[in-house]
Amino acid sequence: MVDQVIGQDEARDIVKKAAKQRRHVMMIGSPGTGKSMLAKAMSHLLPKEELQDVLVYHNPDDGNEPKVRTVPAGKGDQIIDAHKEEARKRNQLRTFLMLIIVVIILGYTIISNASILLGIIAAIAVYILFRYTQRGSDAVIPNMIVNATDQTTAPFEDATGAHAGALLGDVRHDPFQSGGMETPSHDRVEPGAIHKANKGVLFVDEINTLDVRSQQKLMTAIQEGEFSITGQSERSSGAMVQTEPVPCDFIMIAAGNRDALENMHPALRSRIKGYGYEVFMDDTIDDTPEMRRKYVRFIAQEVENDGRLPHFTPEAAREVMLEAKRRSGRKGHLTLHFRSLGGLVRVAGDIARAEDKELTEREDVLQAKRRSRSIEQQLADNYIERRKDYELTVADGDVVGRVNGLAVMGEDSGIMLPVMAEVAPAQGGGQVIATGKLQEMAEESVQNVSAIIKKFSDVDLSEKDIHIQFVQAGQQGVDGDSASITVATAVISALEDMPLRQDLAMTGSLSVRGDVLPVGGVTHKIEAAAKSGIETVIIPKANEQDVMIEDEYAEMVEIIPVSHISEVLDIALIGETEKDSLVDRLKSITGNALDRQVGAGNSNPSPQ
Repeated sequence: MVDQVIGQDEARDIVKKAAKQRRHVMMIGSPGTGKSMLAKAMSHLLPKEELQDVLVYHNPDDGNEPKVRTVPAGKGDQIIDAHKEEARKRNQLRTFLMLIIVVIILGYTIISNASILLGIIAAIAVYILFRYTQRGSDAVIPNMIVNATDQTTAPFEDATGAHAGALLGDVRHDPFQSGGMETPSHDRVEPGAIHKANKGVLFVDEINTLDVRSQQKLMTAIQEGEFSITGQSERSSGAMVQTEPVPCDFIMIAAGNRDALENMHPALRSRIKGYGYEVFMDDTIDDTPEMRRKYVRFIAQEVENDGRLPHFTPEAAREVMLEAKRRSGRKGHLTLHFRSLGGLVRVAGDIARAEDKELTEREDVLQAKRRSRSIEQQLADNYIERRKDYELTVADGDVVGRVNGLAVMGEDSGIMLPVMAEVAPAQGGGQVIATGKLQEMAEESVQNVSAIIKKFSDVDLSEKDIHIQFVQAGQQGVDGDSASITVATAVISALEDMPLRQDLAMTGSLSVRGDVLPVGGVTHKIEAAAKSGIETVIIPKANEQDVMIEDEYAEMVEIIPVSHISEVLDIALIGETEKDSLVDRLKSITGNALDRQVGAGNSNPSPQ
């Protein structure tokens, strides 16, 4: 099963080592990258151990502290059957004695001419007495809370999203707690996932969603290898019951997205890390012939697992791999987000099946790509159309202080986000005022831009207020720094009163020295610009290799990679004489694109 996980070579090797040595593992990564499949595979890789049945017995000394016993797998059923047979024989004997006594009472009543009513009452009293004492004999039958009889491999328990009772065990509430109507406490004990996973694997995805109390108790279970079961609700009668420690010797696999570490209990993470491994799941893999063969196998597996879809033609499979390449966001790579890619395969298969095709063709995949757009992509497309309806998109002419910026919405959709700048006399000290619900990173990028402007401009900025507006940024606001060159270009245009091309859009981060730095989501941003009627898109030169736009947009836009703000201004500004003078002056102040290594790490603005 572990070999079915495509890519993730490092994670796969770590899982194999952890299974061999019985180590805990924490896997962090994006959804759909194979975390749960690796966890399931680990249960098949664990060394074969003697699995156990766990029985809970009535404690005659203290009914609220049931006794716990472990036996080899399969023997628990034999013990329970033996106790049931013994109880059945005792009940048969009691029933026989009861019938003899009832017959004697009724016979004596008839012979002695006594009141028949009194005889009947006495017989009923005897019956009730025998039934009451019979309940005590039923209490000796143990409750098997873990049954490993049919287990051929180590148990695997998925406790993702489990509440405290499902994770740690619980004792059911008993509304009849006296008068002989109560249920014995050991019969109300329910095992938790930690107990069912004994000698196996406990998988908890989104580990940070567990409350702190559950994480603390989970840490105790990992440390001790056993954990008592008690009622989780203080208002329940089960809260009075606490069993003897129940075995829970499991391998813990914790998983989560990148934000999982924020709310995870430090001690629990330390316990996993100190006795196991931490691994970060890859999002992409190198595009090699071997990997492409594995992708073809993945497509075939998805079709077979579904059972209703027609297989894919070679052209259709190539189109799926092209989409995998595009979704990776990196040239020469394929995405490892197989859950969403599997969704595309199923939608394409559904389309082919609806048309009674024997094979799924490339046209079906292309249609599936349109139908399986994410909510963010559908919103972005709707947003672009509405802006056209209200003539909010400007894709021709020239305007001072206005630049068509580009943003990403979610992970796979782009939108146009115009930025406007205006310079006004200051009432007090000059300042830069940015509106559009900017997040922290976006605010910092505006500050970086203002540093370049102050160094570049001949205007005394202490007497000017620079207003920057992210037009219709929406409730989500603006996050990230990929609008830096957009802001800088708009402000410089407003300061110098020089118009800007409106058939052009741009994206890119900016260093305080004027270097244009790489950003995320360039492919989706370029496609959004093409949909909006933009003819030219400026991107960071470092992102040139990441561009993988659809064929339908390739002829619609010209993509210009740049490495310095002076190149951006040279392309965007209108007016040859004034522009040349301005660009030369900017180059002389900021210098050429030096120190390219500064800030070379990718940023992931969203949206920007």
